Amino acid sequence: MDFPERFSNLPPYAFPRLRTLLDSHEPGGDVVHMTIGEPKHEFPAWVTETITAHAAEFNSYPPNDGTPALRGAISGWLGRRYGVEADPDTQVMALNGTREGLYNAAMALCPEVKNGQRPVVLIPNPFYQVYMIAALSVGAEPVFLPATSLTGQLPDFNAVSEDVLNRTAIAYICSPANPQGAVASRDYWANLIALAEKHDFRIFADECYSEIYRDAPPVGALSVARDMGADPERVVLFNSLSKRSNLPGLRSGFVAGGPDSMARIKTLRAYSGAPLPGPLQAAAARVWSDEAHVEENRALYQEKYRIADTVMAGIQGYQAPEAGFFLWLPVEDGEAAALKAWTQTGVRVLPGAYLAREVNGQNPGKGYVRVAMVAPKTELQRGLIKLRDCLYV
Repeated sequence: MDFPERFSNLPPYAFPRLRTLLDSHEPGGDVVHMTIGEPKHEFPAWVTETITAHAAEFNSYPPNDGTPALRGAISGWLGRRYGVEADPDTQVMALNGTREGLYNAAMALCPEVKNGQRPVVLIPNPFYQVYMIAALSVGAEPVFLPATSLTGQLPDFNAVSEDVLNRTAIAYICSPANPQGAVASRDYWANLIALAEKHDFRIFADECYSEIYRDAPPVGALSVARDMGADPERVVLFNSLSKRSNLPGLRSGFVAGGPDSMARIKTLRAYSGAPLPGPLQAAAARVWSDEAHVEENRALYQEKYRIADTVMAGIQGYQAPEAGFFLWLPVEDGEAAALKAWTQTGVRVLPGAYLAREVNGQNPGKGYVRVAMVAPKTELQRGLIKLRDCLYV
């Protein structure tokens, strides 16, 4: 029996790879989980109450694009957060988590050819792995752009050749960046949008970490595009309640963009999507409308930034993240460091190479481990001290 070749050289996903690396070894101390970015702060108690109050809606098929209340709440949030007007009927769609949206938007919007050639999808390296799978699924060529200390931990789109830019259909970009925590400035967005206008490609802006930051709120791609007078179809935005509101299990995200792009995304989702259940949509609408719990959540992460900065002070190459909840710690070899940390301390971290792809013999994640700062503060501090003393002292 034949199988598709386009997925034949994929390595195992990051977390199965991690289990293969670590699980045959005993931990060297009390286990501290710092691998997966699964928020553990409390979410508002009224989320459960709202779901319960709407429980009868489990007896009905939910609206595929999102209820009017949910789409309206998302549109309202975009207006308050970015000053962007997005018609809830034509420019916003609810998602069952942003991963499905980041994948299906490529299915809906990537053309079969670009300027008579195989299309290109630009992907930062390291990256959220669904970007690559989406590119392969639509028959595009994934082109990986190093996002390293030399490029400010964000991809340098100006370094892409004219030939590749002319074939580019989509550019994925995550800001704040996972795993590095770097934030795209207004000038960075403006430069990328100008390139996209010149070479006629779409920008898929993954802004899922936008509400977790140290000081100033990160600039949004949609607001920069509006200020530039860019084609309203140029930017497709993705965001989620998972990080903002500590609700990864609610599976509430959204996609927003120009009406033509959204019409195509909605058409595809009508055939293939799995809508969020009605009671969860009701809860999500309320969550998108509330900022008090977001401010409390952000304050907790700001305390964690300070803990990390104190523990890691003096470590050569340590870069305090601007936003998000990951540390991107420099080591000689990420796999060796993760194994050493596990067997000597019981702290579990993710090798950076598992989040990147090797290009021209170089994997930009090899010399790093990713550390998720999602544990309670005392546990986080204990884990970071163990890591520091194991890997750097």
